[in-house]
Amino acid sequence: MEENMSEVKRDESNEKRPQFGNRILSNNINVFQHNAWDNVTWNEEHQSFAKQKVDENSIVMLPNEKIWEYEYHANKYWDTFYGVHENKFFKDRHWLFTEFPELAVTIVKQNIKQPLRSVIESKDGSSTETHIKILNLPSCKENKILEIGCGVGNTVFPILLYNTDPNLFVYCCDFSTKAINILQQNSAYNTSRCKAFVLDATQEEWETPFESESLDIVILIFVLSAINPDKMKHVIQQVYKYLKPDGLVLFRDYGRYDLAQLRFKKGSCLAENFYVRGDGTRVYFFTQEEIRTLFTSCCFMEEQNLIDKRLQVNRGKQLKMYRVWIQGKYRK
Repeated sequence: MEENMSEVKRDESNEKRPQFGNRILSNNINVFQHNAWDNVTWNEEHQSFAKQKVDENSIVMLPNEKIWEYEYHANKYWDTFYGVHENKFFKDRHWLFTEFPELAVTIVKQNIKQPLRSVIESKDGSSTETHIKILNLPSCKENKILEIGCGVGNTVFPILLYNTDPNLFVYCCDFSTKAINILQQNSAYNTSRCKAFVLDATQEEWETPFESESLDIVILIFVLSAINPDKMKHVIQQVYKYLKPDGLVLFRDYGRYDLAQLRFKKGSCLAENFYVRGDGTRVYFFTQEEIRTLFTSCCFMEEQNLIDKRLQVNRGKQLKMYRVWIQGKYRK
């Protein structure tokens, strides 16, 4: 949920948001010139402060009966969340094609003299007009994508909007029945190109509308962190099972010492680096090495593992907010 907290006002410079890792703060005097800076170096004092805050909010662990309750009723807490917020909490992830161009490479070239123009909302909340390149690539027989933890469709609908390949089919699942119902009621939900279904990705065997080794891409964006760490490896093993050989996982999630982790109070900790929010939903904070080990131990090859230590600022209030996200690509 803290993903939504990254929304800030439109960048007054109207500059197109570059791919993450490319907006570097070289002079602290200019810190309030933009809404966000990438790859911000943390000094020892900042690193020590972050560790201290985590040590403090991890002293008190919740009792076993409460831990069991949040695990057993996890889907109900997310149903309640979507019942309250419906489709108004998260914004559509139009930045996907900047960070994961693999989602757009099958766009079919049409009789268009000019590049497609659209307003793209970046991850730092700014909006700007950009061009989506139409690639002249041979159309494949089929291109199947699965998003796990799709929520109400903030990833799915931008993909369906911008990727016009007639052979594209997007599957999406969530273990919140409420979220899937909201997604299916969206006017952009097209059953000829998309199928949404309820699935608890932690269950032993998956019941899916597709076969093993049939998917080209699996998307895991801010979803693995909501799963009990003890069950994460099983989820990745299942992902491996359903991907085609040479299939790709696109991953993005919370990193260790992110602002959201530091904000937790005592009595919210379920396990090491694993917390419960006030609404009963849960979140884990990863290191790069944990992600690397998780995927490579399941026979994936690592193609990307990047940490984005981003400094977001509120120029009006002159506030600094340090975010940490991890982005990866893993191939079968």
